[in-house]
Amino acid sequence: MSSRNVATALRMFATLGRSQAGEASAMMGTGSSLLAQRAAALGGASAVNKGCGCCGRVACMGTCVPMRHLHAHPNPPADPDQALEYLREGNKRFVNNKPHDAHPTRNLDRVKATAGGQKPFAAVLSCADSRVPVEIVFDQGFGDVFVTRVAGNIVTNEITASLEFGTAVLGSKVLMVLGHSACGAVAATMSGGAVPGVISSLYYSISPACKKVASGDVDAAIAENVRVQMEQLKVSPVLQGLVKEGKLKIVGGVYDLATGKVNEIA
Repeated sequence: MSSRNVATALRMFATLGRSQAGEASAMMGTGSSLLAQRAAALGGASAVNKGCGCCGRVACMGTCVPMRHLHAHPNPPADPDQALEYLREGNKRFVNNKPHDAHPTRNLDRVKATAGGQKPFAAVLSCADSRVPVEIVFDQGFGDVFVTRVAGNIVTNEITASLEFGTAVLGSKVLMVLGHSACGAVAATMSGGAVPGVISSLYYSISPACKKVASGDVDAAIAENVRVQMEQLKVSPVLQGLVKEGKLKIVGGVYDLATGKVNEIA
């Protein structure tokens, strides 16, 4: 395919919806499927039209070394297991108060480099609690983790859609549901007390976990809620398909507010 045709294809895929792009790439073959993925990784039509940030050529498609490092982790994980290990290692550094020296993805150069696109290696569904800053907890930087946050780390249609995008389109290889100790949303659901506004709307998604544990055991409910939300995510045909293909691993964890450690949930 000529450079001109590559550029045209990139722009076309960037403006198509996901289902349309899938149909188009199926008709046009494997090469076009890769182009569709590259167009998505570049961040859509606006980024594609700007061309490659390293050499100025749309047709570069990220084949030059600087472009690969623009959007992806400097050492991208090869598979879901390695991606999970990156998170484990990062949390260990955080807990030991030994963050990565001269972190390669947490500086202004990285901010500028990722302005044209993103290629996060992990996706996380976290609680909205201000004490759980996901990137810091895992000692990661700009463009490394695709994060969705909502009180009680519950699964909604919007959360599922966002995580489908983060995995199927952006390429995250591990998806973690991250709860935390002393979660107010879980505690409130368990107590069932009156709350202002529409806060009680969270109860519907969290109550199944509370019903599975002993009354008053908030810690057990927090862990069970992570499991429940993991199962909810697996209902998604997109996420389920990625897991079956070995391209994604869905895991769970609970962040300890007192120690900073993420304890994985089996």
